Order: sequence, then C-alpha cells, then structure tokens
Amino acid sequence: MKNTDLAKKIKTLRTKKGYSQEQLANLTELSLRTVQRIENGETEPRGDTLIRLANVLDVTPNDLIEWIEKEDRGFMAFLNVSALSFIVFPLLGLIVPLSLWILKKDKIKNIDSIGKKLLNFQITWCLLIFTWYMFLIGSMVFNILPDLGSFAGMGSKEIMLLIVPTILYPYNFIFIIINAIRSYHTGNVFYKPAIRFMK
Repeated sequence: MKNTDLAKKIKTLRTKKGYSQEQLANLTELSLRTVQRIENGETEPRGDTLIRLANVLDVTPNDLIEWIEKEDRGFMAFLNVSALSFIVFPLLGLIVPLSLWILKKDKIKNIDSIGKKLLNFQITWCLLIFTWYMFLIGSMVFNILPDLGSFAGMGSKEIMLLIVPTILYPYNFIFIIINAIRSYHTGNVFYKPAIRFMK
C-alpha cells in the first residue's frame, strides 16, 4: 500500500465531512501532529488509530485500507464497452456504465475523468435520440415533414426514420469501440460531441 494513496483518501473523506485537521484530531482523540503526518503520507494508520479514523469518517477500516487508487486499464476498457448496452435499449448505454463508474470511481486511477467523459457523451446521445424522435412525431402529427424526395422506394418519413439506425447508432458504436481500445492502451478517451453535464 502506498502511504500517499491512503493519505489522499483520508484527506478527501475529511474534506467531504467538512472537518479541519484540528476537528478530526479532536473527534478521533489523536494528536494534530498524528493527523498531519497521516495526511502527508509520513505514517500509515494502523490498529486503534485506523479504527478511530474509520469511525469518525463513517467508513469501515477495511474500506479505508482498500480505497487505494490503482491503475486498471482492463476495467476502464470494460467500462467503455458496457455502454454498448445501448443496442438493447438507449438508456441502458447510460445506466450500465453509470452503475460501474459509481462502484469503482474511488478505487481506480483516472476512472473518474474517463467515466465522466463517457457518461457526458451517452447523456448527449440519448438526448439527441429523444429530440429526434420528438421532432419526427411532431412533424407527423402536424404533417410538416420536409419533402426529401424518394430514395430506393422510400418516402420522407421512412428516410428520416432511418437516420437513427443508420447514423446515430453506428456513430455511438464506433466511438465506444475506439475509446475502449484507447482507454486500454493509453488510459485516455475522446468522446465528441458531448455536453458537459458532469464536470
């Protein structure tokens, strides 16, 4: 275990609780110097010290020890591939990776930023699909579909309905595959266009 990894987690948990180092020291009945040394990675909390910190930070000692960010590019690739569940139902392409991201976001290095990029892209894609279908339904209800002529025996309505399966679905599929490979080899992804819902 790296002291710096555990130190960062303890500092993050303390900050989330809104405690200063002095307050954490008082609540755990540890010295301020001990808390400072732990957060600086100079020492590792063990035994009673670990239990006290875990109790005050509302985690178990095992959770505290296991919350070490490690690089796992295999899981990052899997996270990206999980978005392919959109093929079954569009929202699954958002729900499945969101669940995986929440499960591992504090445990794997760089997964927070990669997960956010993937989720922003999937949210944007779902909104685009929804907007497109709403436009089509509105156009058909009010009979204002633009005349696109005919192509291969299809009229305007059929041509516009084909945009989702022939353009939007393959676009999402290709980006997921490319980024799954990129995340495995370089630990980086590129999802565009994407509205930044999660920053």
